[in-house]
Amino acid sequence: MSCRRTGVAGVLFDCYGTLIDILTDERDIRTHQYLSRWLLYQGVDIPPEFLQERYFKRAQEAADRTGERYPEIRVEEVFADICAESSIWEIDPDRLGAETARAFRAASLRRLGVIEKSRRLLDLFGATKKLGVVSNGQRVFSELEMRALGLYDLFEFVIFSSDFGYKKPDPRIYAAALERMGLRPLEVLFIGDTGRDDIFAPRRIGMQALHVSEAWRRYGA
Repeated sequence: MSCRRTGVAGVLFDCYGTLIDILTDERDIRTHQYLSRWLLYQGVDIPPEFLQERYFKRAQEAADRTGERYPEIRVEEVFADICAESSIWEIDPDRLGAETARAFRAASLRRLGVIEKSRRLLDLFGATKKLGVVSNGQRVFSELEMRALGLYDLFEFVIFSSDFGYKKPDPRIYAAALERMGLRPLEVLFIGDTGRDDIFAPRRIGMQALHVSEAWRRYGA
């Protein structure tokens, strides 16, 4: 099917599982063992078991404080607090919080790459459509992953849920994307891999939506 027949002026993509193939394991104790050793050289002394327990507890507490139905946190703020509590010399908690979030991501990462069929969708739509990303992700490291894979600058804008304090399927995050595009809901196609977040929620506010596998078939990617 030709993309001209869809009546679409803009296309929004999910990120992980749609554009990027990724595998992480944040609960693996090896992730926290690596991070604990790295932190020691930054002036923070915390055993991996305590680090693991404290991270998930503080992340949940931060989510609860938002009062949102679909809460989102900033992991760098969680790590800043943990680092400040366990520092053994003077540190800059804000700076170290961001660096620790990235080190945590690196330690948890098992696989990272571009989904080539989706890259072909970008090539197809890029010349004629406004393109954006709406992702449940942490800007502190997700933006860097997109940049490293050569994706970030292909879009007019990239929205990460950590920018807002709430995440998909909250309708406000899609509304923010529509505002940036300057388009009506019906003029925008959302492509993603999750039914609740990328298909049903966009359709509820009047957008078109396709599962990424259906988009590959429909547009011959």
